[in-house]
Amino acid sequence: MKVMVFDVGGTEIKYSVMDDTMNYYESGSVPTPSDSQEHFLETMAEIYRPHRDEVDGIALSLPGFIDAEHGVVKGGGAPSIVYNIGTPVGPRLAEKCGCKVWIENDGKAAAIAELQRGVLKGCSNAAVFIIGTGVGGGLIVNGQLVRGRDFTAGEYSFMNTNADEWNNGRKTMACQCSTTALLDAYRERKGLPADAPMNGRIFFDAANAGEPEALEVLEKFCFAVDVQIYNLSVLLNLEKVAIGGGISSQPLLIETLDRVYEEQILKGHPFSEEQARSLAHPEIVACAFHNKSNQIGALVSYQNAFYPQK
Repeated sequence: MKVMVFDVGGTEIKYSVMDDTMNYYESGSVPTPSDSQEHFLETMAEIYRPHRDEVDGIALSLPGFIDAEHGVVKGGGAPSIVYNIGTPVGPRLAEKCGCKVWIENDGKAAAIAELQRGVLKGCSNAAVFIIGTGVGGGLIVNGQLVRGRDFTAGEYSFMNTNADEWNNGRKTMACQCSTTALLDAYRERKGLPADAPMNGRIFFDAANAGEPEALEVLEKFCFAVDVQIYNLSVLLNLEKVAIGGGISSQPLLIETLDRVYEEQILKGHPFSEEQARSLAHPEIVACAFHNKSNQIGALVSYQNAFYPQK
């Protein structure tokens, strides 16, 4: 069985035709329409139509607080697609295309992919951090994805990182633990203009080459992420934390997160290292599917919804 899979982001829509065993038959991307939902739905419908006879339906991952069962975007999401808020995106796309449609939050899709097919398989309590423009992901408790009453569980970007500066928007995971935050900090450390061209590849080329400024920024960034890993571990006794997003393919990121957790979180704990080590130390790993986790998770969610025996 093949499925048309869409991964919607704020700037582009990635698409693939995939089968049960996660083989890709056709992939591409198009800009995400920012003007209207009708344009948004028609963009995906145009991609779907040439494949309607070979695919079973559509699996869709997108940002926002998603009621997957009813296909409704309850809130949140990227600024460019606010037209989806409060609307039944799934049913509307199904009506337009004449096929089955299942929609899933992008971070939760990644968590589902890792729980059922990836590095979190067999875990009871775990977390996924998808590090990108913001920080999304999912929480696994007792082997199940936690959605929450209002479908907002795992929206890490909203977490405050300093109670002494509650009104400071920069003291959030979005502004301290995202790829955006990492690159902004590197520009500042290098004395570059705020709009200087920068991306993860440029940064990690410098870090992997041993540039002191890049390594300094990476160390501070990893400490900010590790503090949140520690906090979640205290709450949920996590076995593993899987790091996703484009930068998760960089071994140096995972190595630094692991080292900083040991050297600064455990050895530098404000109570004592002994007390810190009395708590479980979660294994920090890269997502098995890196930046493909969203698509794979959307596919798995589709299979779970319509063919639960698979």
